[in-house]
Amino acid sequence: MKIWCVLLPVSSPYSLVSKKYFGIVSPVLTGNLPWQTNPSGEKLFRSRNLIISWLIDLYHKFLVRSAYALKILTVAFVTIGFGADAQTNTQEADIRDILESMAENLPDDYDMTELIDVLERYRKHPINLNRASVEELNTLVFLSPLQIGNIFNHIKENGPLADVLELQSIPGFDVKTIQNLLPFVTLTDITAYQQLSFKNLINAGENDLTMRFAQTLQKQKGYTDLPGNRYLGSPERFQMRYRYQYSSILSAAFTLDKDAGEKFAGKPFDFYSGNIALFKLGKLKKLVIGDYTQQFGQGLTLWSGFSFGKGPDVTSVAKKDLGLRPYNSTNEYSFFRGAAATINLFKNVDITPFISFRNLDASQKLDADGNLVQSTINQTGLHRTPTELKNKGVLAQTIYGTTVQYSKNDLAIGTIAYHTNFKTSFITQTAAYDRYSFTGKSLTNLGLFYNYTYKNMYLYGEGAKGLGGGFAYINGVLVSLSSAVSAAITYRNYAKDYHNFFNQAVSESSEAINERGLYAGLNINPNKYWAFSFYGDLFRFPWLKYRVDEPSKGYEVLGQAIYTPSKTFKILVRFKSENKQQNTDLDVPVNFLDDLKREGYRAETNWQLNKNWHFQNRLEVSQYKKGSAKREFGYLIYQDIDYSPMFAKLTGNVRFAYFNTPSYNSRIYAYEDDVLYSFAFGMYNGKGFRTYLNMKYNIIKRLDVWFRYGLFIYKDVKTVGTYLDEIKGNKKSEVKIQVRYQF
Repeated sequence: MKIWCVLLPVSSPYSLVSKKYFGIVSPVLTGNLPWQTNPSGEKLFRSRNLIISWLIDLYHKFLVRSAYALKILTVAFVTIGFGADAQTNTQEADIRDILESMAENLPDDYDMTELIDVLERYRKHPINLNRASVEELNTLVFLSPLQIGNIFNHIKENGPLADVLELQSIPGFDVKTIQNLLPFVTLTDITAYQQLSFKNLINAGENDLTMRFAQTLQKQKGYTDLPGNRYLGSPERFQMRYRYQYSSILSAAFTLDKDAGEKFAGKPFDFYSGNIALFKLGKLKKLVIGDYTQQFGQGLTLWSGFSFGKGPDVTSVAKKDLGLRPYNSTNEYSFFRGAAATINLFKNVDITPFISFRNLDASQKLDADGNLVQSTINQTGLHRTPTELKNKGVLAQTIYGTTVQYSKNDLAIGTIAYHTNFKTSFITQTAAYDRYSFTGKSLTNLGLFYNYTYKNMYLYGEGAKGLGGGFAYINGVLVSLSSAVSAAITYRNYAKDYHNFFNQAVSESSEAINERGLYAGLNINPNKYWAFSFYGDLFRFPWLKYRVDEPSKGYEVLGQAIYTPSKTFKILVRFKSENKQQNTDLDVPVNFLDDLKREGYRAETNWQLNKNWHFQNRLEVSQYKKGSAKREFGYLIYQDIDYSPMFAKLTGNVRFAYFNTPSYNSRIYAYEDDVLYSFAFGMYNGKGFRTYLNMKYNIIKRLDVWFRYGLFIYKDVKTVGTYLDEIKGNKKSEVKIQVRYQF
């Protein structure tokens, strides 16, 4: 009996591996099956645990028997991909591009739930383009501020849109952008308030309950009986999220999370988050009680939650602020806890007062006077070891302030003022590069931001100051040079002693301080088949940095071309080069700076064989060179296969990858498909194979189950990982199960 077509379906956008591409027939797939046959010949599964165990065992056997074939077939798939005729979901691909460009500067477990959460909501409740606010359109990451301004100008001059396809007549809207936009917009005149009633709150409200389990299957060093620091809890990770949504005017949510290594002690979850939010209640435009984020201006004065930086779309360098929003992510640092509201004072003036009370993690010690002090805040949210538990919630933080915004036609101006107070003081760290870091118990931040649309130009900027510290500012312009060409220019100057705890402005460093930079980029779309992007970014660091013992400088350039000859086929090629300076690795009495250069080359195809089968192929090359040392050369090659027939109960996807990088310095990041509301970035480092298998099964109409299994097999190593995450052997695998019930 051959069962390959049932057992290798794999999650979002989902797929099956076909015998057509793997000339490996199935003695492997006909062993001890996790079901029994009743007298009528029906197959009955024995147990869920046995099913999961058997699937993983089966997958391992398949990989072991075909490891060499996998390496060759992956190359073959890439070759096949360049000649096929197919399609990609362009909206998902654009988000993936931006996320991948940011992956190197984000923590491995950074939670970006906000992105897919917003898009899921707008799929169900499209934005009325004729009544949309700037904030609503800002949430659509593929629209630039200039395009958003052009929509409002068009409606102002010509009246409400009669048809969504009228967007084709608006400057800056090409076919690709309109295709991205269509699933999320409408022109209906029915408002939420015309449908509001207590009965509808009960019957028409949407409830969404999601539960997720994940675990690394190999035993990590931190779970052994070590003296001193070790993981005190179990290796499982649990998440649960409930959300209620009534149209666009009411939401309520709570999130529970336990990270791997944290223990079930006293309470079953380590992190609790929740909120209730009301919208569009006359003068009260927004009200959030509980956990929330705030995103204003260009992120220099007040920005919490997720933020985009430089990406292949050069217009993404101009941030699109979203103001006050409820917080539903599992990141345990980047949010406020308390209450906030956006109130319309006058016709064009809104005010957003807020207050927040948090207990943050910090490593504290006693100063010479016996007072508790700290030098940094711990942002990981991990509480696994005795040290991490000791530091949990020891730093009380109180924040209060307000934002005032004026918006009329093409002009928006805002001011921000807020005060942060800590229970204990910050002291200067010992490292020379931290000489200008924040000290004391309290900090007042002030900011002024603006944006203005004039004909084919969008001007934007922000200036900010932390009292007692330096000044920072950023200014830029987006210009539509023609129907096919748009440009972006941005200049930034952040003082070395600029102090801010909610600063996510565009920068080369992880924090927007101690930096000057000039960014310039072009988007060129000569026709519906071709799209080109180019940018260059020059930057200087006037003061010292980590591993940089004197002022330094550098630059970054990117060039990308996309060819889309049909709706079902796309080719992408990209080059990126980054040059910085860093302390030499040589053993010398006094450090000097060496030039550090990283380069990346990417060739990728996305194609669709038919309505059910979608493929992505990628070849990526990385180069790393520092000073006079030998250049490192690494590469990654992978094949993604997605199977997602419409209305099917079982869908899935799979990746097969081979990578070879000499060291961590030449590592390569690649986005990986995952269960709903979850993002994954594979960090390909060393030499070996990578595969993952995703499945989604629709049990009944509103109940879905996701299963994910991922595996790294490294070559020529005896251990994987470092310190407490070290695993003996050459394999690291993870299983993830998610259940979602909508009612």
